[in-house]
Amino acid sequence: MIEENRPGTIVTFETRGEANEEVDKVTRYKQIIEILKGGNKLTAKEIAVEMCKRGFIPTTERNYAAPRLTELSQTGVVEPIGKKRCVYTGKSVAVYKLREGQFNLFDYL
Repeated sequence: MIEENRPGTIVTFETRGEANEEVDKVTRYKQIIEILKGGNKLTAKEIAVEMCKRGFIPTTERNYAAPRLTELSQTGVVEPIGKKRCVYTGKSVAVYKLREGQFNLFDYL
């Protein structure tokens, strides 16, 4: 069954917001930090692949990691350190690492 648009609404804004509300962000932050510990320098796709290998997420879709990386960057927990050619897509993409001494996520929430 299709729920019809109300006049003046933008459905994609609503569905995006609903999906964002369902994500357990703190758990996802912890998973990303765990993967980046030890000096790992990875792209969003590489992080998603590792998350999938560890059973954190069902697929290797980069969008499981990318929005949380943006948020972690804005709070100073991770930082983009450069770019490289993605081995999966062939596109130029950002590479992330944990900032020195930034392992306690709860200091930044």
